[in-house]
Amino acid sequence: MDTQSLEVFLHAVRTGSLSGAARHLKLTPMSATRRLAALENELGVRLFQRTSRSISLTPEGDDFLPFVVEMLETQEAARATLSSSVGSATGLLRVTAPITLGRKRIMPIVQSLLDENPGLRIDLELSDGIVDIVASGFDLAIRIAPLKDSDLIARRLANNPKEIYAAPSYLEQHGTPRTIEDLAHHQCLTFSNFTHWQFIVNGEEKSVRVGGRFASSSVDGFLSACLSGLGLAQLSSWDVKEDLENGRLVVVPLEGAVPRDLAIWAVYPSRRQVLPKLRVFLEKFQKSLS
Repeated sequence: MDTQSLEVFLHAVRTGSLSGAARHLKLTPMSATRRLAALENELGVRLFQRTSRSISLTPEGDDFLPFVVEMLETQEAARATLSSSVGSATGLLRVTAPITLGRKRIMPIVQSLLDENPGLRIDLELSDGIVDIVASGFDLAIRIAPLKDSDLIARRLANNPKEIYAAPSYLEQHGTPRTIEDLAHHQCLTFSNFTHWQFIVNGEEKSVRVGGRFASSSVDGFLSACLSGLGLAQLSSWDVKEDLENGRLVVVPLEGAVPRDLAIWAVYPSRRQVLPKLRVFLEKFQKSLS
């Protein structure tokens, strides 16, 4: 069975179109169509229902999909095992990560990863949303949240201590909160649609309602707002390291309460073998967090 035909099938599923699969694999649309047709002829079944606007899996295609994933992953593992460059990572590594974490902790290690592994390619998607890594074809997700997907493997990489931060100009104008109850009288900068901050009080988790005149879909958004003096923000220590050092932000401790630590996790599909490309990335990334 032709490997590239299998790849066309898999990426057509993941992108929702043959043209999307062709772009991902750097093929012409005609070539992708022919490869899929050849695969269907070989199997003797239709794998997709096609219209002028979309494609969808047939029942046979849906049954075939997990076997395609396993075949391609097994081939990649075999190539990695037989690589003449022992220990070197090769192939395309697709990673999704939160925007600020990716910008501040992943991007600084990319150059050395590529220098040390000439056969490695990296495709990094930065998003503060939770991506379905299996459906989207990612090898790895870096998340700052508890794992909810029971079919995925999660590895805790590092603690992620949080504090409340503010610009000195905000505190001069609005005063400094001392307790979690004081937060009701302050501008609290959060993700869009978030209404509560989580704290640990006397060893137990406590949800505290907060609000403000500015929210953002990205940590970068409310971090920038915090630096501008628009309010208080609950942020990770790596978010603000340089800003603390130069005095643009200060810590705002609260009596008897500390923000909940969600930790930083690596999440990836269950596999028999962790490929070298995934292993070398996680090793270097984890070191960058220490």
